[in-house]
Amino acid sequence: MKVYAISDLHLGVPVNRQALAELPFYPEDWLIVAGDVGETTEHLHYALSILTARFARVIWTPGNHDLWTIPSSGENAFAGEEKYRALVAICRSYNVATPEDPYPVWPGSDESTVLAPLFLLYDYSFRPAHVPMEQAVAWAEESGVVCNDEFILHSTPYSSRSEWCRVRTAYTEKRLASLPPTSSIVLINHFPLRQEFARVKNIPRFSLWCGTTQTENWHTRFPVTVVVYGHVHVRATDYRDGVRFEEVSLGYQQNWQREKGVRAYLREILPGPQAPTNVTETQWYR
Repeated sequence: MKVYAISDLHLGVPVNRQALAELPFYPEDWLIVAGDVGETTEHLHYALSILTARFARVIWTPGNHDLWTIPSSGENAFAGEEKYRALVAICRSYNVATPEDPYPVWPGSDESTVLAPLFLLYDYSFRPAHVPMEQAVAWAEESGVVCNDEFILHSTPYSSRSEWCRVRTAYTEKRLASLPPTSSIVLINHFPLRQEFARVKNIPRFSLWCGTTQTENWHTRFPVTVVVYGHVHVRATDYRDGVRFEEVSLGYQQNWQREKGVRAYLREILPGPQAPTNVTETQWYR
């Protein structure tokens, strides 16, 4: 019995959609889906109809694309918190765990291993110290970088995505703090929990839309063994303070090899590899 993870399926891309349909069955294993399934509720229905038939259990957390409100999609009524709640309702209809549900406990270990899907968003704090918060988006725009979230990821009823992020972070901190101290936690979020993993070298100022510094020490503050994330489309394994960080994205056509299929991009999270000692290098995945 294993727990696998993948993110950034981007099912608006026809090749990705077809490849997901070709995924084989893993009847005894669990799957983590760490955000950016697609842009519409139809994309989520399509993904979950396949994945819940292939895996024994599915755990989901949203990405920024999942929360978009696209006028051409016919889903104008769903925006902000309402769009998120609609996605949660879809997941629950497939018996898929979400950030609003009790955290699943993985039965494949003698220890109490909790899989904690998070929804935290970002607050523009992944920026240089000399750039004031109120000038952050303009600073990114100077380099020709503006995330589509600025136009189609609405924060209703919150005043901003930053405020929504603060609310989500406070809510999640309380939930994690309430877990038994003997638990072993797998944190699952779409966005990186540490700024160093916002690996957007070709467009460095895009880091603004990649997470929050409020989570920088969560891997040591809580009894965490693994952190799963996506978003940056740079697959890698890193270790910090004995904790394994896994970027598990599939991405767009240029980010993966079609001949390998989606199966090749499932990352084993549990049991997972034994933690090596004195790790200083990143393991990259093509």
